[in-house]
Amino acid sequence: MKVESRSVESAKGVVTLYTVTNNSGASVVLTNVGAGIVAINVPDRDGKIADVAMGYEDPLAYFYDGPCSGKIPGRYAGRIAKGHLCIDGKDYQLAINNGPNALHGGPEGFQNQIWKGKPLEDGVEFSYMSVNGEEHYPGNMSVKALYTWSEDNTLTLRLYATTDAKTVINLTNHVYFNLGGHDSGTSLDHLLKLNARHYVPTDETLVPYGHIDAVEGTPMDFTYEHPIRTFATEDFPALKYGKGYDNSWVIEGWERNKISLAAELTDPVSGRKLTVSTDQPIVHVYNGNWISGSPAGKGGYEYHDYDTVAIECQDYPDAPNHPDFPSVLLLPGEFYARTIVFNFSTVK
Repeated sequence: MKVESRSVESAKGVVTLYTVTNNSGASVVLTNVGAGIVAINVPDRDGKIADVAMGYEDPLAYFYDGPCSGKIPGRYAGRIAKGHLCIDGKDYQLAINNGPNALHGGPEGFQNQIWKGKPLEDGVEFSYMSVNGEEHYPGNMSVKALYTWSEDNTLTLRLYATTDAKTVINLTNHVYFNLGGHDSGTSLDHLLKLNARHYVPTDETLVPYGHIDAVEGTPMDFTYEHPIRTFATEDFPALKYGKGYDNSWVIEGWERNKISLAAELTDPVSGRKLTVSTDQPIVHVYNGNWISGSPAGKGGYEYHDYDTVAIECQDYPDAPNHPDFPSVLLLPGEFYARTIVFNFSTVK
């Protein structure tokens, strides 16, 4: 295993890219901007290596990009209705940055900050200190994101946090995939299977109503493998609200602190397959429905809507406003720990 780095200056500080390469030549590239994933280079069924992660040509383009490409949003991934948060009877008003709602921790969220990077033998550890009142969240929060890359092309992300005051937290990674290669066009022909028999219905602003519905008999049913495009344009509320898939599914059999299968994504052309596992209760699938107009991609590629698909393992969206959802509170003395595993393989 080899870990290399290079740095460039920015108005916010030094931006560093870390490349972690295993003995077969497969590699991942990480950035300290939002503790993000810049590239994932893995072989197809014939052994040809290609980069399967959306990313930008300019390392500085990761600041304030609309897609939040490859980064760790926080303190709260996903939406919080009307930016309203109440903890122990005290109201907090978060920044409104997505229609009427707060999204991904706000415009100055974790994804737009420079984290401290520490190279390891097989990966990189990033750390960040979020101060009390940052984006109007209470408590000083210490966060770590530990990426490791294996010889069998498995990228493991472990997320940790502590706080000195009661607060909320929901962390994930917002990497977008195209298993044919990041610059190979639409991802709608990828085959998707989810370990989920229920999804989280939302209103037209993509905020949950507070209950879950069965996927059976609806376009939300990915209990069996099929192309993403099969039902993507159906006349169905969830698909109309998000211009395609931008929804949360409940992982079947979820238990806290237990790693479970979340999703399987396959490109039938290249034969590349991605298997995602996690100890989080939700798998959110976003088909890049609004990525046109993103910064120039690697190699100058211009991304278009539906070129990519994000598979985000996380807690429930808007959970602070829905007491029936699993709690997302983090208390002083508690230790937040979550794991997401991305395994890359091939099929015939």
